[in-house]
Amino acid sequence: MKHKNIYKMDKKSKFKNLKINSRRHSTFYFILSTKKGSALAYALIIMAVVLIILTSMLGYITSQLKFSANRVQKEEAFQIAEAGIYFYRWYLAHQTAGKTAREVDDFWQNGSPLGVDSPYEKTFSDPEGGVVGSYLIETERPTSGSTIVIVKSTGWTNKEPNLKRTVQVRFRRPSWSEYAVLANDFMRFGEGTEVFGKIHSNKGIRFDGLAHNIVSSLMTTFDDPDHSGGNEFGVHTHVNIPPATGVNDYYRPLEAPTNPVMTRSDVFAIGREFPVSEVSFTGVSSDLAFMRTESQSGHGIYFDDSSYGRHIILKTDGTMDVRTVLNYDTSSNSITSESATTSYAIPNAGIIFVENNVWLEGAIDNKRVTIVGDNVYIGMNNILYTNFDGTDIIGIIAQKDIEVVRDSQDFLTIDAALLAQSGRVGREKYGTWCVSWHKVWWLWICDGWTTDHRNTITINGSIATNLRYGFAYTNGTGYTNRILNFDNNLLYYPPPYFPTGSQYAIDLWEEV
Repeated sequence: MKHKNIYKMDKKSKFKNLKINSRRHSTFYFILSTKKGSALAYALIIMAVVLIILTSMLGYITSQLKFSANRVQKEEAFQIAEAGIYFYRWYLAHQTAGKTAREVDDFWQNGSPLGVDSPYEKTFSDPEGGVVGSYLIETERPTSGSTIVIVKSTGWTNKEPNLKRTVQVRFRRPSWSEYAVLANDFMRFGEGTEVFGKIHSNKGIRFDGLAHNIVSSLMTTFDDPDHSGGNEFGVHTHVNIPPATGVNDYYRPLEAPTNPVMTRSDVFAIGREFPVSEVSFTGVSSDLAFMRTESQSGHGIYFDDSSYGRHIILKTDGTMDVRTVLNYDTSSNSITSESATTSYAIPNAGIIFVENNVWLEGAIDNKRVTIVGDNVYIGMNNILYTNFDGTDIIGIIAQKDIEVVRDSQDFLTIDAALLAQSGRVGREKYGTWCVSWHKVWWLWICDGWTTDHRNTITINGSIATNLRYGFAYTNGTGYTNRILNFDNNLLYYPPPYFPTGSQYAIDLWEEV
């Protein structure tokens, strides 16, 4: 019984132990299974994160490689586009070099310039690698008489033909209206002269005023005709060095070789340059012939050489009053007799060509016009623009002189570009004259004398003169103050048919 009970107890205990062990094994396997599932989940999460990071890194690396490759191709496309621009500059140089303004205009209007009627495409080659891409040139045909041409060049590579870069430039031929003063003779600018704009002479320049831009001369040295002594610099001054004031009218050793050229910013605010290249006056005659032809062929108005010339009064309504001058006083250049008025429309972007003299005054509004005469007399009244944005431009060209008359305005303003082809721009040395006369028996008696003194002349534009110009004299006569303001609009809108150079230069550059 005892052993049996023990057996039973062991049996029970065994079974109990077996039961207990079964629970333990179940718990163990459950725990083991749970740990394996968690590890798998963690592994999956880590793998997902790693894959995301790797994918992002691979995407970034790929995009960077692609970006770098595209950047190289875009840069090459840009350089190819620029190559197209420089090819066109070379092309223009060969097509227009040495030609007159008329011939250049004929090239644009009647020729077949590349890129005008249809785009011009050309391959671009690497000397070491053969053809690498192409450029396409598109050109805007300039209006007749314009100095500006717009050219657009689009470049691309053969590797990436869809990656294109486009460069647009404005080519411009230099015009004689680009100088505040341009001269073919010795020039002297006295005290009281203030100039805003470039000054150049093919001879020497003595400048005793204030220049706000470059003053240049063709000559390295020259002998100033206004005093004795040796040669002085091609551009020099007689203004005393600050703090001293005034002007010395004698030879200035410090303004002569072998001394160094002083800065003298009190006179030359930007500086002076010499020697520089010549600006030739020889081609103007052919330009005048072209203007005459244009005025007779629908691009202006032509007047013959009847009587002594024409008196032209410009008006802001777009018309002009024209009278034939029947007689004038040669001592004062003033009109004494003229015909009735005839009204004409001012030709826009055209020429008014008079075979004889012109007396000119008045104002314009939204017009660009050039007036040509044998001698042109101004100063009776102002010559004015309404707008100063390039929409109003006046060119005045004399085959001989542009002369300010004796009885000119005390405060005179001239808005125009002035060019005297064989003579000068200026005002005569009138000195003293009789205001009025009366006759007693056989004698003429003066009722009063006056001395020529004028206050201020202001020219907003430019001056080109073959001979020495001047509006004042050393004896104190003429205009006390001379203000020459260069009109920046003349850089881009020179007067119609004004003489220009034949070489095109890049004036404006942009990527579009």
